[in-house]
Amino acid sequence: MSLFETLRKEYSLHLYQCFKKSDISTFQKKCTEISANENDRKAAVDQSLRDTLLEIAWGNVQELESYISFCIELCRKDLATASMPVMLLGDIFDTMTLDRCEQLFTFVENNVVVWKEDLFFSACKNNLLRMCNDLLRRLSRSQQTVFCGRILLFLAKFFPFSERSGLNIVSEFNLENHTEFGTEKSEEDVLDHISEDDDKLEAKIPIDYNLYRKFWALQDFFRNPNQCYNKMHWKVFSAHASNVLSAFSSFKLEDQRSCPTASIKMDTSSEGPPKETHYFAKYLTNQKLLELQLSDSNFRRYVLLQFLILFQYLNSTVKFKSETHELKPDQVDWVKATTDQVYSLLSETPPDGPTFAETVKNILKREEHWNAWKNEGCPPFKKPAPDSTNDGDEPKKPKRPRRRIGDVIRDAQAVGKYHMGNPELTKLWNLCPNNLEACKSKDRDFLPSLETYFEEAIEQLDPAAMVEDEYKKVNDGNFGWRALRLLARRSPHFFVHGNYPINKLPEYLETMIKKIAKDRPQTQSDSKNETEETPPPESNDQEYNEDVLKQESEQVDAENAEVKIRKLNKVTPEMVAKLSEALKSDWKKLASKLGYTNDEIEFFQSKPTQYEQCKSMLEIWAEEDEDASMENLAYILEGLNCTEALAILKS
Repeated sequence: MSLFETLRKEYSLHLYQCFKKSDISTFQKKCTEISANENDRKAAVDQSLRDTLLEIAWGNVQELESYISFCIELCRKDLATASMPVMLLGDIFDTMTLDRCEQLFTFVENNVVVWKEDLFFSACKNNLLRMCNDLLRRLSRSQQTVFCGRILLFLAKFFPFSERSGLNIVSEFNLENHTEFGTEKSEEDVLDHISEDDDKLEAKIPIDYNLYRKFWALQDFFRNPNQCYNKMHWKVFSAHASNVLSAFSSFKLEDQRSCPTASIKMDTSSEGPPKETHYFAKYLTNQKLLELQLSDSNFRRYVLLQFLILFQYLNSTVKFKSETHELKPDQVDWVKATTDQVYSLLSETPPDGPTFAETVKNILKREEHWNAWKNEGCPPFKKPAPDSTNDGDEPKKPKRPRRRIGDVIRDAQAVGKYHMGNPELTKLWNLCPNNLEACKSKDRDFLPSLETYFEEAIEQLDPAAMVEDEYKKVNDGNFGWRALRLLARRSPHFFVHGNYPINKLPEYLETMIKKIAKDRPQTQSDSKNETEETPPPESNDQEYNEDVLKQESEQVDAENAEVKIRKLNKVTPEMVAKLSEALKSDWKKLASKLGYTNDEIEFFQSKPTQYEQCKSMLEIWAEEDEDASMENLAYILEGLNCTEALAILKS
């Protein structure tokens, strides 16, 4: 028998007895008495917890809650792995009926503070998310609506706002939520249920198949608002919406307490509170029910609120909207007028219509802040920094606004100058009014002497100067390439045949400078002759001032890097859609190459199909990664041997 099996059996016996007595200290003493290292002890205790769970799994819910609390205390004593309480909960939920799951889930909700502790959060968050998703898959969204809502509310309390697994980052719509309704005209069936007592209702609003078809066809636009940006679809939507809202306007609802037909639904006496209003999670689209639905104030509110949500999306700026998704001026005017009409209908809908309409306005206004937060990449929430004026410091000066390029060019032309958009080009272009003549100037045709250029470098080679290697001239790249050009023109040691390969540039320059230093006394007289041919010292100093040259070269390098980045082609949404189809079976390999962690890959796996998983991953990468480009993606795909996707990318 192995050591692990021996430890497991001993721990299982003591664990069950200590749990029945709720005695953690005794179990902790037993663990210290049995000699084993920490990893073996924790593994054996974890397995013992699962073995003991099998014995009490069919007990009542209170006993299971006590067992999980006992496990939590073991984790705090560092006797078990921090993820064990949630793993045990997952095992329990897998073996219980939905009714018992709903009872036990109350324990999970009440201990949300425990799960957010530092000890448990990082270890349990993935297991908790997986457990809740498994429960949601088992539940019916239309029959167990309350339980589904409790699970989603728990996840909202547990995870921080910026947790990606709880965010619809790329603003996707639930396109699978189809609303089915009758497609054949059957007026006889519609009129069968209308009794003589309903003559007044029938006179107010005619219910026919045409209105029924238009009313339920609107649900497809609510499901996928981007259809409204299509010209033909917009005509259909605006026509259907106008007809439905006109029907609502022609049929005014009365408060149920004053309505003569309300006695069927609720007691007319004003004594006591009204009965609870029933909520239906799914629309009933039977053609015979439309008249009754239009007479229901709650149903009317649901539909009007859908209109307001759709209108807000069409007018708002969303980060992942296509450039073509923008309303025309006449469409904007129609949306504005219709929005006012919808708010008017909400105010007229009892009970408490004006209060309900004002509440909806506040909710949608708050939604604009969430939309702006998502457009900014969902930054983490932080407390605002304290005002610097409270600490006695001087307030920060506001930044000077950047001038427009057109104004800069106009002001430069007014004084006879040119503005080229680059400081070096602007300086060069304005040195002389006639640039061709400036290029022919004799002042441009000169070379410094070897002694003048290498004077500082020769001094640095002297050990008495005590100059560290990293600060020597020979290690400066700008100095090095100018030195090679000068040596090629002036030094007899440059073109020397040798069998030895050239050293690194700093080492080679040191060797050449030593040779120049040896020849220095002999070449002093020659250097005087050479300097007579050179231009005045002002131009020499200006041209070879090392600090100026270094600053200029760094600025040019930064601008070249910026231009290089600008030349890279961005990945378009159309290309993402094509690549997602080709890479849907191998998207996990690509996700690892793009630097996504296991938690992020797990988030993408929550999408229903491989195509949507790959598409979601590529869209986020293209939007948030600074190196996202067609060229970089092609390089990665080439390394993964994804020939089909590579062909699509290069087509």
